[in-house]
Amino acid sequence: MTQAAVSYQIKILEERVGAPLFTRRARGVDPTATGTRLADRVGGALDVLADAYAEAQGTSQGLLAISVIPTFATHFLAQRLGRFQLAHPDLAVRIDVSETLVDVRASAFDAAIRSGRGDWLGLVSRRLVNATFTPMLSPALAATVGGLREPRDLLKLPILAHADPWWRRWFEVAGVPHPDLSDRPVQQFGPQVLEAQAAIAGQGVAMLTPSFFRDAVRTGQLIQPFDTICQDGSAYWLVYPESQRNVPKIKAFRAWLESEANDF
Repeated sequence: MTQAAVSYQIKILEERVGAPLFTRRARGVDPTATGTRLADRVGGALDVLADAYAEAQGTSQGLLAISVIPTFATHFLAQRLGRFQLAHPDLAVRIDVSETLVDVRASAFDAAIRSGRGDWLGLVSRRLVNATFTPMLSPALAATVGGLREPRDLLKLPILAHADPWWRRWFEVAGVPHPDLSDRPVQQFGPQVLEAQAAIAGQGVAMLTPSFFRDAVRTGQLIQPFDTICQDGSAYWLVYPESQRNVPKIKAFRAWLESEANDF
């Protein structure tokens, strides 16, 4: 709709309500108290309608489309998704792995798994796994400096993605408050899974979420040289639009995923 058409619709709505809904200003409008109350009630009604349509679509289509960030997809979801499909054989699952944060409110995806603090506007956020972090590296790389006896020994080795704020946070907690990382080459790996592969190949020390790389530790590809594990409030979250909260396929996936995360 054009701006003039929107203004006309607002005028009609104000005449129907019998009160102004917006305060006009030179550079825009602000809702009046009446407008705010109306928006809250009407928004709830529209959510009910959206739930009804989404539920009908979900039961008829039988497809659950999820956007997932790479590390969570490869080191958590892929190893467990078969159990969900066995429990829900009539529901097909489509996983799209990408670092791009898609707008699940305006896309073909039903839900997404994101990392952050769970404060995305207009979305329900369910915490799954805390984003803890600690240095990890290959045993062969550690051996090149005669082993690692204290956190400061890590500075003798290449540090992968040293600009990551997790590094300074971890060194501070580990008793190395001002590590000199300024003369190291700039690297950006993106997903943790890529950084972990570089660490396994002996390219440097990576700052990783240890729970995702237990298999690599068990098989001797990686070691966690120190017990210090930090957290900055970030986590991995299942997110979906508020209007989708009662859709059966979303409720089923949420219940299964939270149960799996509790056992992780």
